[in-house]
Amino acid sequence: MCTVFLSLATAGLSPAQAAAGDCGDAAALVQQAYPKARKSTDGTSFTLEPHTSIAQTLRDGDMPFGLVCKVWPAHDELLLVAVPLLDSSQSSDDRHVGDIELLVVDRNSLQVRQRLLQPDLMTDDAIAIREIEFDTGHYGLAPGITAFGLRIGMANHSQPNPFSETDLRLYAVDGNGLRVVLAGMIVAGSGGEGDTNCAGSFHSTQVTLTMGRAVHHGYHDIHVVERSDTDNPFPDANGECQSHPGKSTGHTYRLRYDGSRYPVPAALNALEP
Repeated sequence: MCTVFLSLATAGLSPAQAAAGDCGDAAALVQQAYPKARKSTDGTSFTLEPHTSIAQTLRDGDMPFGLVCKVWPAHDELLLVAVPLLDSSQSSDDRHVGDIELLVVDRNSLQVRQRLLQPDLMTDDAIAIREIEFDTGHYGLAPGITAFGLRIGMANHSQPNPFSETDLRLYAVDGNGLRVVLAGMIVAGSGGEGDTNCAGSFHSTQVTLTMGRAVHHGYHDIHVVERSDTDNPFPDANGECQSHPGKSTGHTYRLRYDGSRYPVPAALNALEP
């Protein structure tokens, strides 16, 4: 059994910033993948008719809407690229509407080998997208078949009722295309209710994945371990905020490939876009 680890970003950079650094000539990538795209006058973005916007780099602020790229360690001649495609006619500072297109690109020629459009993955509202990154842990599904992951982190802006969630999707190369083998599973989350000063009740969840030995329909099982923690902080007699963690609990799941994909346990189903 081998554990799948999420690669760490370059020190001092957010995961999104570190991943964007693998893009190299982002403009060349976009022009190769979208020959009909028109470059903006300031050179920072492209437009696809009628009103789809593609940013080359991270936008100022906390919303990673630029290209995200990462060299695929399992096939280091290839570059994984996530292209946020925003509908500029419907998006605003408070709400965003759009898709993500995934590309597998030859690092030397920039030729796109595989691509897959994922509708609505850039659509958010009160629960806003905060981070997009590739997960290139060794998901060895079968001999000669290694999947890669896309993690999307979302959170709200509420102090009394904070909420966050990171979802994982796994993709495998299928001939000239890509296909989803695991769709929308929660791998991290937190939430709760508090008075914004100290007192409250909060919970968090972390999920780890390991590849198992058992095989169904030609693909190895995936073992999932979910750990949940709680905390009920409140001020002590001196007014200092003190943490009061509860006992950690855990659940385990075994994901078995059904011939098409790995069904996600109901308790770990991600938010729908």
